[in-house]
Amino acid sequence: MPRIVFTEARIKTLKPRRNARDIRDARLRGFGVRVLPSGRKCYFIQRQHLGERVWKIIGDAETVSVGEARALAAEMLAAIRRGDDSLHRPDETLFEAVAGTVFERYARVWKAGTLYVNHSYLRKRIMPHFEGRPVADIDRQEVRSWFASLHATPVAADRSLPVLSVIMQEAEKMGLRPEDSNPCRGIRRNRRKGRERFLSDEEIGRLSARLAAHETRWPQQVAIIRLLLLTGCRKGEILTLQWPDYREDRLFLRDSKTGPRTVWLSEPARTVLDGLERKNRWIFPASGTDRPRSVTWLDYFWHRVRAEADLEDIRLHDLRHTHASLALRQGETVLAIGRLLGHRKPETTLKYTHAADPMIRDAAETVGTLLGGN
Repeated sequence: MPRIVFTEARIKTLKPRRNARDIRDARLRGFGVRVLPSGRKCYFIQRQHLGERVWKIIGDAETVSVGEARALAAEMLAAIRRGDDSLHRPDETLFEAVAGTVFERYARVWKAGTLYVNHSYLRKRIMPHFEGRPVADIDRQEVRSWFASLHATPVAADRSLPVLSVIMQEAEKMGLRPEDSNPCRGIRRNRRKGRERFLSDEEIGRLSARLAAHETRWPQQVAIIRLLLLTGCRKGEILTLQWPDYREDRLFLRDSKTGPRTVWLSEPARTVLDGLERKNRWIFPASGTDRPRSVTWLDYFWHRVRAEADLEDIRLHDLRHTHASLALRQGETVLAIGRLLGHRKPETTLKYTHAADPMIRDAAETVGTLLGGN
């Protein structure tokens, strides 16, 4: 960490970078200034005391002079050495203030569904524990205790932890916590069985039969479910399709979980789309409106069909898993399957590889037979 002699002129020359950075005063040990990506600068103190790191903000460089900040820093550092806690700053930023700022900022980054879900975890799982706490005082032991308290709801715990982590990361960037002090780092999530469920060939046959039986009465719902299985798309991607998105034998998705992407269509998938009426710009328009169909509308039909096909443990998202597993069983590479599904990271696709166990068993038999024969 660089050290310079703090003067008003030197502080003004410090330029922001992509990440926050700390510079130490060469005159007073434990006294520093943090330069944030926004250009804001704040003075702080940091030192070890009784085996713990103490880090506190002194003030904003725009409103506090170097001389005033250095004098306050010397006083606070001396108080820490004496074990005097009277200088604990009562105006330290509270957790809920940082959380509110983070959600305002991420409203432009997270998709609407992600924002809604994350806000629900914040309100129900995180705020009851951390509300009213100075964000700088929250340590790893407190986060561990909070995470352990959610043992009865492991899925909620696992999904709440990243939300808390984002808030703590942003608190660092805002100059409210020490650099690299995220208390969520290193906390292991709960071990859970994978929720992936793949339809067997026989189950696909049962589902297809029930879809055919309902095609005359509910053509749109049947078409959507067929497309989910034939393309591996997410249900939101299919429900929000517009006719201009379908061209050149492909779907050009305007948006998805990983951003805009192209979906290559098989002949059966193109047949489904070509058989639909073009009533307005939406491929699946809601009746009497210029909006797409809702997820609730589709879920109602799906629950009925899966019950008739004796597939009540199957979710609509499992049709996406089934698409991937079938591709893998036919010998497609992990890279190709990742492109089919629109995965950004290869490790996301690797969770499907256990579906290839029969292929691996057959390969082992083939190799064993050849080598055994020799």
